[in-house]
Amino acid sequence: MIEQRIASFPAWAIAGYLEPQRGHLAIDGVDAIELARQHDTPLFVFSESRIRRNIERLTRAAREIARPVKFCYAAKANSTLAILRAVRDAGIDIEVNSGGELYKAQRAGFRPNQIIFNGTSKTEAEISEAIVAGIYAINVDSIYEIELIERTAERLGRRARIALRLVPEVETRSHPGLQTALLTSKFGISAAEVSEAFARALARPELVHLCGIHIHIGSQTPDVEPFARAFEAVWRHLIEIYDRTCHAIEHINLGGGFPVNYLRDRSQADALPAHEREMLEADLDPAEVLREVMRVAREEARRARADHLLDRITFLFEPGRSIVADAGVLLTTVRNVKRRPETGDTWLLTDAGFNLLLSMSTYHWYYHLISAERADAPHDMPYKVAGPLCDSGDVYFDIERQGRLPDYRLLPRDVRPGEVLALLNAGAYTVAQMFAYNGRPLPAIVMVRDDGCPRLVRRRDSYEDLLMNELD
Repeated sequence: MIEQRIASFPAWAIAGYLEPQRGHLAIDGVDAIELARQHDTPLFVFSESRIRRNIERLTRAAREIARPVKFCYAAKANSTLAILRAVRDAGIDIEVNSGGELYKAQRAGFRPNQIIFNGTSKTEAEISEAIVAGIYAINVDSIYEIELIERTAERLGRRARIALRLVPEVETRSHPGLQTALLTSKFGISAAEVSEAFARALARPELVHLCGIHIHIGSQTPDVEPFARAFEAVWRHLIEIYDRTCHAIEHINLGGGFPVNYLRDRSQADALPAHEREMLEADLDPAEVLREVMRVAREEARRARADHLLDRITFLFEPGRSIVADAGVLLTTVRNVKRRPETGDTWLLTDAGFNLLLSMSTYHWYYHLISAERADAPHDMPYKVAGPLCDSGDVYFDIERQGRLPDYRLLPRDVRPGEVLALLNAGAYTVAQMFAYNGRPLPAIVMVRDDGCPRLVRRRDSYEDLLMNELD
């Protein structure tokens, strides 16, 4: 009976979490339309239980390889304090990318040995804060940064733990803007400088302790092979440094990149080019990645007769998107409807623009759109959907005709002003990047707790908040 009920759900639905109930979209059993009435729109809604389930999927994968694995949630995906606390309570650690994210991680209750610090342009103040906090590792992005950390540690009379971020020159089938492991990217230390970087990192052991190597191949990676190739590149450097110095690395950080399936509902998949479609519908199991990395690790260790080194290694991963993307929904209300007799188009103008969905503008990212009021109705009517901003690029379709977004969105017939829509899989890189363009106050955020009770975790900005830091 349950299987029959699930089979009748819309393709976008996730049983027990995201599903139609009495015609409306329900999020963990909570009526989305009632939330919109209580808190107005645009409104972000997150599921604590979905975050926990996504983390459990990762920790189950780690158990399969019977090796020490440390997951550090990438706070850049969404650093809302309630999200960070949910992640902490689920039992994993955190990766931060700025002094602000470090501050929020500490406020959320993460211990120093749970925190790693990434970034290409760390300030001396941020490095000082990380060293004073005594965090697990600062991921170093250049030789210059090693020197900066040394100077800062010496001034503070403290010792810093560091890991070197290397460029493995591994390409993935992800979006070009998410490729971070190529020499053409801005990240990391290239192969030509690796030896010098290691020598520099080991020169002042009283000030810095080289505890790890870090790489990151990019986000939304649909294949397992790039992870394995990146590990091979890192392992060679680890062996090289051990042979020259007898210094054993404690951990290898393979970054994040586990993908999210943005195309559970494939009704508009054919409107996307093949490479975009394959990336957006990627459903790579983290367990497959960990098993393949471990297989390569064992093979490489045997080949180099370095099993003793592998036995000491903890594997680190920095998942972000895979933890919060499908745990968040953005509710938006249709505020205006207009028809173009000349083109035959019907336009829906909503209250959620690219100031809340920056990736939809910068990367032409696809977020599936449904009616939250008629969630179980046929979605077969094409509309042009756009946000409220005074900008021609504030649209939910492919204005540049590159074929990277559908030209129309499919919704029920006769959508009218006041109808609430929902953008799915909107939990990652939305809230973290939103901004008050056109003087639009930033939206509220609701978290549906594990007990099924919705709680306001970020109030909606007021007009007065727009002036908060301005001096009159």
